[in-house]
Amino acid sequence: MNARVETLAERFQRYFSVHFATTPEQRNDVYKIRYKVYCDEFGYESAEEFPENLEHDQFDESSLHCLIKHRGSQRPAGCVRLVTTGENGLQSLPLETFCADSLDRELLGNLNLQRTSMCEVSRLAVDGAFRRRASESITRFGDMDAIDCSSHERRTFSLISVAAFLAATSLTELTKRTNVFAMMEPFLPKLLERSGINFRKVGADMDYHGHRAPYFETTESALISMAPELRALYEAISFDISEDFKKLRQ
Repeated sequence: MNARVETLAERFQRYFSVHFATTPEQRNDVYKIRYKVYCDEFGYESAEEFPENLEHDQFDESSLHCLIKHRGSQRPAGCVRLVTTGENGLQSLPLETFCADSLDRELLGNLNLQRTSMCEVSRLAVDGAFRRRASESITRFGDMDAIDCSSHERRTFSLISVAAFLAATSLTELTKRTNVFAMMEPFLPKLLERSGINFRKVGADMDYHGHRAPYFETTESALISMAPELRALYEAISFDISEDFKKLRQ
């Protein structure tokens, strides 16, 4: 008799946990990942500005953060945040602040969005140790930075960025901020498209923390078009995020 095939959600959750990051310790784990990726690895931000090795900015206090941890090592693996426009809709989103010239104003005007329904998926980052192949254990800085795990486990590493996006999507449902923007590198919209999520490009390419462009999607549209196997992963992640969210509101 053939053994039951493990689902995508089961496979990912065997090796990783996803959290709504609310404690100081969880927030620091988020900022540590961002420091390693944005400062150490790619040099998008100046390391000298963050002497405690925690990368953060003016949007973090008003953002909701998610953290992905590797179960075997308890090592922080990935993170993402959801930035809102504030309760009164006045606060600018990061892409409005830093990437205003790349936005298609006419297209955005035709969307006729209420600002209090808007948000931005931002600062999605995956620790480099979870992006390298097993043979690439030495970083460009010379450290040994590999994760000791099986090839089966390593095959789930490519899901971390998608899982981070799904975690942020669950927060858009919980907060009813369902008009979603993101500045994304070319690989992520293509990766999401293969899973049935079709972000619409709403501006020109630009150099902002690498080659990126502004995109837009609604939560409703993403959930409707999401491939069934990915939807199952979303439901599993959303359950965990929702439980953490409820505890915060109690």
